[in-house]
Amino acid sequence: MKVTRLRLTLVEVPQVHPVAPYKSRLRTSSATRSAIVEVETDEGLTGCGEFNVNFIEGFSARRLEQQASDWLPGKDPQNLAWFHTHCPFPANLKSGVEMAFWDLAGQAAGLSVAMLLGGMVRTQVEVAACMGVQSYADAGKLATYFLEEGFTTLKAKAGLEIRQDLEMVCGVRDAVGSRLKLRLDPNQAYSREQSAELARQLEPFDLEYLEQPLPEQPLADARWLRSQSRTPIALNESVVGPASVLEILREEAADFLLPDTHIAGGIQPCVTIGRIAEAGGLPCIMHCGHDLGPKTAAMLHIAAACPAYSLANDTTYYGLEDDIITERFAIQAGKMNVPTGPGLGVRIDPEKLARYRVDC
Repeated sequence: MKVTRLRLTLVEVPQVHPVAPYKSRLRTSSATRSAIVEVETDEGLTGCGEFNVNFIEGFSARRLEQQASDWLPGKDPQNLAWFHTHCPFPANLKSGVEMAFWDLAGQAAGLSVAMLLGGMVRTQVEVAACMGVQSYADAGKLATYFLEEGFTTLKAKAGLEIRQDLEMVCGVRDAVGSRLKLRLDPNQAYSREQSAELARQLEPFDLEYLEQPLPEQPLADARWLRSQSRTPIALNESVVGPASVLEILREEAADFLLPDTHIAGGIQPCVTIGRIAEAGGLPCIMHCGHDLGPKTAAMLHIAAACPAYSLANDTTYYGLEDDIITERFAIQAGKMNVPTGPGLGVRIDPEKLARYRVDC
């Protein structure tokens, strides 16, 4: 099987309640932008992939499509090892093409991606609801809503100021008590000393973890932070690939890891991260970049195949107005079923792809 053509389509899908407007310390948005990759082959199969392009300055779908189209034709999409060794693309484009390659390999073999990865340790994947920065009152209302929807875990954006972070956490705990596991993500907002102060003040609220409150480097700061408080520390921006996980393990810099396909370079690197983390005793959580159907499917296959992804994985899927696949995923009692069809188990809807397309 050989690649004959690649198409890259930028789409923008509106977000709705309870996600929109999604406020972090960096920006507020009410839509998600993703690049959808479609790879055609000489055997009549088409594989799909996705990578996030939210808030990337100067992003050009046409430029990346041309770059991929210059290199990909004639390549074997089933030879993932060769692809990862030789692919010259930036990590985000590489991840989208690699996802489409896994989809094609699964279709050709008649197996799901999870089965190609060695089989499933779980057929359902728990997911965590994610909310933007909220006031005390709104945090309580949203926490109550998510609990009633069946979620067991809530992740909240933070990082504008420590006082506001604590008020939001109080709003959640006062509304639902400990019935929701709670995570807080300041997106590298704080210095070493501020991070330690926040972590100590969060101790009474029994967080599952505090995610990347300080800059991604140096890891010695994250190691120091872990010694300053009983609040567990998770790293996301510091996790850029398998090699970074080895460094994090050596430094004893984290209690949890959050990789993402568009940062690590695809499904296979996230699986490798999971294997390394499993050996090192670190639980993993798949990070969400406001994902549509193909990337959500990839998350489910990775979590299904890797024991390390044992906790609720981030998602904002419930807050999409629509999706660009033919059949949307369902979330029931805070869980999603792992697709069992060949490849990713999802298919692009051409009409929806055209409806949400953005020229870039």
